[in-house]
Amino acid sequence: MKTPASSIVFNVSRREPELIAPSKPTPHKLKPLSDIDDQGSVRCYVPIIQIYRHRSSMQGKDPAKVIREAIGKALVFYYPLAGRLREGPNRKLSVECTGEGVLFTEADADFDLQHSGNVLQPPFHFLDEFLFDVPGSNGVLNCPLLLIQVTRLKCSGFVFALRYNHTMIDGPGIVQFLRSIGELANGKCYPSILPIWERQILNARSPPMTTCIHREYDDFTATVPFPPDDLVLQAFFFGPAEIATVRSYAPSHLRHCTTVEILIACLWKCRTIALQPNPTLEMRMMFSHNLRNKFSPDILPKGYYGNGFVFSTAVSTAGELVTNSTGYALELIRKAKSEITREYVQSTADTLVIKGRPSIPEEGTYIMSDVRHLGLEGVDFGWGKAVYGGLTKPTPNMASFCAAFENEKGEKGVVVPVWLPFQAMGRFVKQLEILLHAAKPANSAL
Repeated sequence: MKTPASSIVFNVSRREPELIAPSKPTPHKLKPLSDIDDQGSVRCYVPIIQIYRHRSSMQGKDPAKVIREAIGKALVFYYPLAGRLREGPNRKLSVECTGEGVLFTEADADFDLQHSGNVLQPPFHFLDEFLFDVPGSNGVLNCPLLLIQVTRLKCSGFVFALRYNHTMIDGPGIVQFLRSIGELANGKCYPSILPIWERQILNARSPPMTTCIHREYDDFTATVPFPPDDLVLQAFFFGPAEIATVRSYAPSHLRHCTTVEILIACLWKCRTIALQPNPTLEMRMMFSHNLRNKFSPDILPKGYYGNGFVFSTAVSTAGELVTNSTGYALELIRKAKSEITREYVQSTADTLVIKGRPSIPEEGTYIMSDVRHLGLEGVDFGWGKAVYGGLTKPTPNMASFCAAFENEKGEKGVVVPVWLPFQAMGRFVKQLEILLHAAKPANSAL
């Protein structure tokens, strides 16, 4: 039986944070980001965590030293990540390639993976221990773009944690960068995939023109988000039995839908019921789409590591979402996904420029990302694949993600961390229990 996370106590000792610069001289230039990169909603940091067990073939090798040296080599190829962001006219972001480097912290913890309980699985209650927030490092502008900590464990395993500036790089991009670090740590001279900048590909036209409907960037009156001290984070696991139940809610003509599509439809409805919004409030379900390999020929070249995604957005009033079946939500989600075209991508960049690089409205919005196949667990620094590799927790208020996960019973499935106000979380859990344990025909109210 595993130990509950709440009962585990361990100490972490850290060395002073240091800057790791490229190991060779790199160009000093100002490189503009794309008009997808610098939208308001990605002006934030995203944490990830990688957990590695001891490997006898690496006995005597220090993971912190190996990874530190490989980072310096990787930054020769990814030298913009060693720079600092600057903001120009009309809030346009560029990176000044200064070569200053990324922040790196080396640490030790009296922690054993064999007795870890559920500490090292979403939602990672002890993330702050494994990723120290260096004071003054979390500004979007004029700050290091990556924060990395390698923590050696007493079982001879280690934890690699990283926080990246989302404007510079997205999920597939950070995987590409980390794989490059792994390849260089394992003795290669060059990454197998060389990085490509080419951010102008996702720039607005001149003049910009909105040619598609973009409900994700609706004009709105700013509202106060959920109070931070009232928010709770809980992770929900959907194994084979739960996924089969969820799929039973798909109408017969939509049984070919993907698992994630029907899961999102169920979560969107349960979350709306839990929040108890005004029935006339418009609820937006946004889903991010990776543009790599989505169109033929590809929009983005191999090696592109900037933000290569757009959102599809399903919209319904809260009242219609609550009173209609899950199939109603599923229809809206699939219709929104079908509207992602090359023109939609271009219109997104144009709209962001026309509207001044806005943030996504928080009220009524729920954002979902599918990171099951992102590939972080496959990053190998010499110690093999990670026991867990992936995102740690979603952005508070309105975001979630679907991650591949194996529970304590060895069942493979999907884990979804969710933020909600305390009372709403209670209602969400109850609604989810009704959905999972009282499966009804697809034409039911659920």
